[in-house]
Amino acid sequence: MINIEETVRSLTERALRKVAAERGRNLPDVLPIMLERPRREGQGDWACNVAMQVAKAMGTNPREIAQAVVDRLDLEGGYLEKAEVAGPGFINFFLSPLWASEVIAEVRRQGEAYGHGLSGKGRKVQVEFVSANPTGPLHVGHGRGAVVGDVTANILAAAGWEVEREYYINDAGLQMTLLGKSVQSRYFELLGRPEGAPMIEDGYKGDYIYDLARELIERDGPVHLDEPVEVSLPLFQVYASDAILAMIRRDLADFGVHHDVWFSEKSLYDTGAVKAAEAFLKERDQAYEQDGATWFRATRYGDAKDRVLFRSNGVATYFMSDIAYHKNKYDRGFDLVIDVWGADHHGYVPRMTAAVQSLGRKAEDLRILLIQFVNLLRGGEQVSMSTRSGQFITLRDVIDEVGVDASRYFFVMRSCDSHLDFDLALAKEASNDNPVFYVQYAHARIHSVFREALGRGIVLPDAFVDLSILGAPEEQALIRKLAAFPDELAKAAEELAPHRVTFFLYDLASLFHSFYNAHRVLDAEPSLCLARLALLDATRVVLANALALLGIQAPQNM
Repeated sequence: MINIEETVRSLTERALRKVAAERGRNLPDVLPIMLERPRREGQGDWACNVAMQVAKAMGTNPREIAQAVVDRLDLEGGYLEKAEVAGPGFINFFLSPLWASEVIAEVRRQGEAYGHGLSGKGRKVQVEFVSANPTGPLHVGHGRGAVVGDVTANILAAAGWEVEREYYINDAGLQMTLLGKSVQSRYFELLGRPEGAPMIEDGYKGDYIYDLARELIERDGPVHLDEPVEVSLPLFQVYASDAILAMIRRDLADFGVHHDVWFSEKSLYDTGAVKAAEAFLKERDQAYEQDGATWFRATRYGDAKDRVLFRSNGVATYFMSDIAYHKNKYDRGFDLVIDVWGADHHGYVPRMTAAVQSLGRKAEDLRILLIQFVNLLRGGEQVSMSTRSGQFITLRDVIDEVGVDASRYFFVMRSCDSHLDFDLALAKEASNDNPVFYVQYAHARIHSVFREALGRGIVLPDAFVDLSILGAPEEQALIRKLAAFPDELAKAAEELAPHRVTFFLYDLASLFHSFYNAHRVLDAEPSLCLARLALLDATRVVLANALALLGIQAPQNM
C-alpha cells in the first residue's frame, strides 16, 4: 500500500519548490512539512501548515503561498481528490476513492498485523506495574494500574518494542513486619489467647487477616501459642506474604494480566545489590556522609533537596533500594524503563529521575505513569479502599460483578492522570450507553451480517472487489477512520497513552453503526453489496485488533 502521508508530503514539497523557483526564492534543503488530522469534519483528511513556516523565506503572506501550492499540486496520481486553503494559510487535503480502495484492501491483507509499526526498532523496554505490597488483596486502584500497564505494554509491542512486564514485590521493610504481627494477633485471638499477641495500632484489620490465621491453624494447629512471639513472628510473616502474593497472582491472571518477571525487593539485600549500588554512587561522588547518615546528591539533578540513602542507624531507606532496583533494570539492558505508580507517589518522581541520571542514564530513559484515583460509586457513595481498616472493594469484587471485559475497558477509558468514576451499574448494562457493549456489539453485528450473507449464498472473494463505488459520506468516514488506526497506535505508543485506543474504538464503532443504519448491505445491488462487505470485513479486522490491544474479547455473538 502506498504511504499516503509520504505521498502528500512529496506532492506538497514539489509544488512548494516550484512556487519558490518561480519567485526566485531559496528554500532550505529540509522543509518542515508536517501533516496532522483536522479536528473537524469537512476539513479533509490531512492538514499542513508549511505555508506559515516558510512565509518569511518566501517574502509574502502564508495564505498566498498556500494557494499557490494548491494551484500547482499534481493530482494525476489519483490519490488526492483536491486540496483547499483554510484559515491563515493551512492546506487541507482530501483523499480520493482510489486511496480508500487501497485502505480496505490493505487492512484485509494484513489482518491481525494491521496497525502495527516499527517505531520501537526492536529496542528493549521494561514496564513495571501493579507492584502492590503483598499485605492485602488488590483493590480497584490496583486494577486501574494493572490495565494501564498491561495495555501500554501491548501497544509498545505492537509498535515494534521488545517488551518485558515486571512486578516488583515489596517484601522487605516495616509493612511486612506489620502484616506478620497482624496475622499472629488474629491467630492468638482465634485460639482464645488474645492477650498473648494483642493487635497493634497500625496493624492490618481486614477479614482476610482472620482467614490467613484460620488457614495457619488448620495447617499447624495451636503449636505456636507456646513459642515466644518474636520467635514465631517470621513464620507468620512469610506465610501471610506468600499466601497474599499467591492471591494477587490469581486475581491478575483471571484479569488477563501477566508478568514476565516477579522481582523480589528482599533479593536486593540478599544479593548485596543495595550495598553495591551505594558503592557505585560513592565512587562517582553521587553520595556522601553527613551526621552519621549517607546522602544522595539529588539537588545536583534539580531535586529540591538531597535525599537520605542510609539512616544514621545504618538502615537503608526505600529510596536506596529503589536506586539499586533501577540500576538492576538498566544493567539488564533495557533502553527504556516505564514505572506505573499511584498518583500519591507524584512527589517521588523528581528524586527518582535524579537517581536515574546519577546512574549515567538520560532523564528520558525513565518514564513514569501516575495513576489517579478511581471513584467507585455504589448508591451515590464512594467506597473506602483502606487495606488496614478492611473496608474496601477488591478488584476481585469488581471482576465478579461486571466481568473482565467491562472492568478493563472502564479502567483505561480515561487518561491515567485523570480521576475516574467507575459506574458499576453502567458497566453491566447491555445498552448503547455502555461503551464496551457498544464497541463489542459493532464487532458482533458485522459477524451477524456475514452469517446472513453465507445463508444467502453471498461470499466475499479474496480477489479484486471494486471499492471505488464506496462514495457515500458514511462509507468515506468509516474508511478514513480505518486508515487512521496506524497513526493512532503510533501516537498511543509515543505518548504512553492507552486511553487513545478506547477513544479510537468508540469513534470507529460509532461510525460503523451510523453506516449500518443508513445503508443496506446484503440487499444492495451485487457489486455494491460486495464492496460494502469488504468495508465491513476491514472494519471487523480493526475492531478486533484494537480490542486485542485492550485485552478485551471481540465477540461474534451478543
